[in-house]
Amino acid sequence: MTGATVWLTGLPSAGKTTIAYALADRLRAAGQRVEVLDGDEIREFLSAGLGFSREDRHTNVQRIGFVAELLASHGVTALVPVIAPYADSREAVRGRHQSEGTPYLEVHVATPVEVCSERDVKGLYAKQAAGELSGLTGVDDPYEEPAAPDLRIESHQQTVQESAAALQALLTERGLA
Repeated sequence: MTGATVWLTGLPSAGKTTIAYALADRLRAAGQRVEVLDGDEIREFLSAGLGFSREDRHTNVQRIGFVAELLASHGVTALVPVIAPYADSREAVRGRHQSEGTPYLEVHVATPVEVCSERDVKGLYAKQAAGELSGLTGVDDPYEEPAAPDLRIESHQQTVQESAAALQALLTERGLA
């Protein structure tokens, strides 16, 4: 079976991880090998010691991209719900996949910052507003939206299951599910 990397990019609290886990359940139920490379877990175990400077964010994204490509090249669908705020970092990951001949899909979970702030799953927006946190992606640190993602999910306009179904349909259409 062919593996692939599906990178879900978007603002904090956009719904990336929730959608990734819903999709993982669907793909596993269909008999696919799936791993979710959760950005928070990666930061704790693979990228411990990295900060949130542009350089450190780039390094983090490249490490995750390397692991995702390795999994995908061995028949695993790697779901990567990671902000990856810079277009050049995401393009470098895409380029690595292309050079290895490994399928790569970029999905923009396009949730407006106002909605993300209301969801505020980790309390980051509240901390930023209270002056306890700086460098929050999409608020006081840049987020470069993908110009031409393979799929754009408006998570604030559909359910998690509808989002996962749309992503599964894309994978099926591309022969990856």
